[in-house]
Amino acid sequence: MAEIRKVMVIGAGQMGSGIAQVAAEAGLQVVLNDIQDEFIQRGLAVIRKNLQRAVDKGRMGQEEMAAVLGRIETSCQLDAGSDADIAIEAATENMDIKLGIFRKLDELMKGDAILASNTSSLPITEIAAVTRRPEQVIGMHFMNPVPVMKLVEVIRGLATSDAVYTAVHELAEKMGKTAVEVNDFPGFVSNRVLLPMINEAIYCVYEGVATPEAIDEVMKLGMNHPMGPLTLADFIGLDTCLAIMEVLYEGFRDSKYRPCPLLRKYVKAGWLGKKSGRGFYVYNN
Repeated sequence: MAEIRKVMVIGAGQMGSGIAQVAAEAGLQVVLNDIQDEFIQRGLAVIRKNLQRAVDKGRMGQEEMAAVLGRIETSCQLDAGSDADIAIEAATENMDIKLGIFRKLDELMKGDAILASNTSSLPITEIAAVTRRPEQVIGMHFMNPVPVMKLVEVIRGLATSDAVYTAVHELAEKMGKTAVEVNDFPGFVSNRVLLPMINEAIYCVYEGVATPEAIDEVMKLGMNHPMGPLTLADFIGLDTCLAIMEVLYEGFRDSKYRPCPLLRKYVKAGWLGKKSGRGFYVYNN
């Protein structure tokens, strides 16, 4: 396949802005898209803050920062990136939303463009099936925060071609990431292993086994985890944790993936973690 030189990122939130940043830092032209300019500007502000921090620490010069920002254009219209070599969707973890985006991308993007999803758990094969190019659809699951975390899970759908997989693997490495090949199963590897652990920690709170602080302390000091599972859940977003557990539960129909009732209660209460100011801990946002 032709070398990937231009990337469109759909979604300027925490994940999308991070993907746009690392793509631009790798020398790629980037179109950052979202449904409202307000969301795009918020994402750009995060990118500027990250780059300025790198400048302040001497890892990047002011001219390089300006060059990186200069490689990012923005638009609320999907067709602004119709000439991109790859589109990376980083929208809300909702299948209906993602399917709608992929239908539009299939119509708008040039014929040889790759369509990738940053989904953390949803099936790539199902997403690919709504397009006329399922062999060019692939999962590209970045970790949060994108500029810091090295892993990208590259997920083949049932029809994904070898050429597309190779191109995306090389793109991830160009972005400074380590690409790991994963097959298309609910939760892939990362969240199939991580989220049941988080869910079990929530059950420990629910059943009164220990406080959130105690559970996090056990996992940090006893298992050498850099962050406790309940703190991590708050950072991921409890709504996202619940959505992934639902995908696992629906996908495998195994009771071990049943979301904890306390997780459902917190999400219904609007206690979504750090982004809402309250989850298992209280945050001053």
